[in-house]
Amino acid sequence: MQSSLSVSDSDGSSFAPLVVLELAENTEAEAITWLLNRIKDKQQNGGAELLVEQLQVSGQDEQKRSPKVFLVGSTWQRLLSGAEDVGLFKEFYDGTMRGFTYANRESFKDFEGDGDGFLSIAECQYIIKHELDTLRAKGEKYVPGYPKVKLYPGKSVIRRLQSKGILVQVFPLHDKEELKRLSFSWYRKIKLSYQPLDDIRHYFGEGLGLYFGFLEYFTFALVPMAFIGIPYYLFAWEDYDRYVLFAVFNLLWSTVFLEVWKRCSAQLAYRWGTLSRKKAFEEPRPGFHGVLGFNPVTGREEPVYPNTKRQLRIYLVSVPFVLLCLYLSLHVMMIYFDMENWALSIYDEDPNFWTSVLLFIPSIIYAVVIELMNLLYRYAAEFLTHWENHRLESSFQNHLVLKVLVFNFVNCFASLFYIAFVMQDMVLLRQSLATLLITSQILNQVMEAFLPYWLQRRRNKKVHKRVKRMMGDKELPLVEQIQLESDMNTYLGTFDDYLEQFLLFGYVSLFSCVYPLAALLVVLNNVTEVYSDAFKICHVFKRPFSEPTSDIGVWQLAFETMSAIAVVTNCALIGLSPQVKAYFPEAETQLILTVVAVEHIILAFKFVLAFVIPDVPKHIQIKLAKLEFESLEALKKKVSTYTGCILLGLYD
Repeated sequence: MQSSLSVSDSDGSSFAPLVVLELAENTEAEAITWLLNRIKDKQQNGGAELLVEQLQVSGQDEQKRSPKVFLVGSTWQRLLSGAEDVGLFKEFYDGTMRGFTYANRESFKDFEGDGDGFLSIAECQYIIKHELDTLRAKGEKYVPGYPKVKLYPGKSVIRRLQSKGILVQVFPLHDKEELKRLSFSWYRKIKLSYQPLDDIRHYFGEGLGLYFGFLEYFTFALVPMAFIGIPYYLFAWEDYDRYVLFAVFNLLWSTVFLEVWKRCSAQLAYRWGTLSRKKAFEEPRPGFHGVLGFNPVTGREEPVYPNTKRQLRIYLVSVPFVLLCLYLSLHVMMIYFDMENWALSIYDEDPNFWTSVLLFIPSIIYAVVIELMNLLYRYAAEFLTHWENHRLESSFQNHLVLKVLVFNFVNCFASLFYIAFVMQDMVLLRQSLATLLITSQILNQVMEAFLPYWLQRRRNKKVHKRVKRMMGDKELPLVEQIQLESDMNTYLGTFDDYLEQFLLFGYVSLFSCVYPLAALLVVLNNVTEVYSDAFKICHVFKRPFSEPTSDIGVWQLAFETMSAIAVVTNCALIGLSPQVKAYFPEAETQLILTVVAVEHIILAFKFVLAFVIPDVPKHIQIKLAKLEFESLEALKKKVSTYTGCILLGLYD
């Protein structure tokens, strides 16, 4: 890791600032002194042993504005020992990925001299965040200067300060030179090539690296569907009998696509050292609250919240609220159909260019309403999930994902299911699918890229003026950079990005046999998505901390569930086709039974395929097994040596 900026702490030690801590402006001086001492203190004394210095701002407005902003860095030796503490896996001299240990640092590939450059910037910032998060209360009963903010022995100090609003934000700093190099190799030049996933992972961490890896893989996997869809669109537009073959191909594609992704994901995770990495012990979320109790796992006193109360909140409030929202979504859908009938009646009375354009208006309005409802529901779902008071972040995310996925699925696809299987109007289904897909893509691009970019440009101008007023003609780029980044919106993770890809996957896998251009539209959307997502992460939002992940988590299950639903949908569409109905002219029951039987056979085939195709490639399995064998042998040798020493001691 290299940084183009450096500051000096109170002891005169120069260090590269990696993380910014911003305290509330009215924070008591007592609390600030205590926190800084805890951060600087030696590990054996319960401190983080990090370097920290307040951001120095001077100028004519100094008395008016004196932000309590602190820069945190570390010595290389501390970062390397921290790498061992967090369980980082790095490439060993023999090419295998092994848990890093400070004692064996010379045996790891690319470790030279004092180790400068051995750890990526994202890893360094992740280590500092880990050390700050694990800064635990000792004998203090409360935060100095805040008698009402109680501290619990062994619990995270930083999370407690965050939950009480004393610590406003913690974020990692951008490295301007590294960011410029990444930007040019990633999105500044429009080119047909793979993304620099290793560089993305090096700068932003494994979580974002895997997201962009999935986005790239999904886009390339859609290319065959797009190429096949073009001739279907051009030559079989009104011939709905021919979509049977496209539906069959769709089923095979959606199954193979997800199984092969697991292998690609495992290869990336192994290369990046997260496949075998043990999950860290989860601390309670900053927003978690409860009465003081006893944790049977850690043996410490901490806030506890009865699971019974949480379950009552979920089943008596959250579930009814979600059901109410689903009912409202279906009610809006019926209003949309009334609008469709109204537009169609006007067209039938006077068919001309303007009335033909009017036919698309209800679908466009409905698509906009769907996006607004999804947005409003997202805020409500977050509020409810916070109110449920989940102790761990993983539990919070799982409940939030479930709420959002259920509503978004019904809200986005209910009308298409109704048109396909109740109205059985394939022309309207094609028109509705095309309008919903195109409108949602345009709205997403505006909301995700153009609007945040415009707002950020306005903020940047204000910060430039403010910094110039404070500093006069004196140039201090670090001050300006921190002011710019602290005013940026916080990147809330890949949740919304995966959700968008999940819905696009649904449009392609569920009904694209009726509208074969769906895959092509998603390919074009994802190509622009790569550039817009890259830009917003680099320049619109604060830099996120690295998330050491080995897969895409709960989203893998979500995509697999959508794929299973696609089997049912496509089999039903095949059963509705005139070509298939011709084989069962007077036996509708037999047709239904045949379609159900075929659907079950395809589902069974999916499960067999998932079992036959290993999630982890064979060569990686061998490397993992070899590493496990060597670890067991080393443990046996250690135990036998220890036992021998004891026996010798007894005989002596």
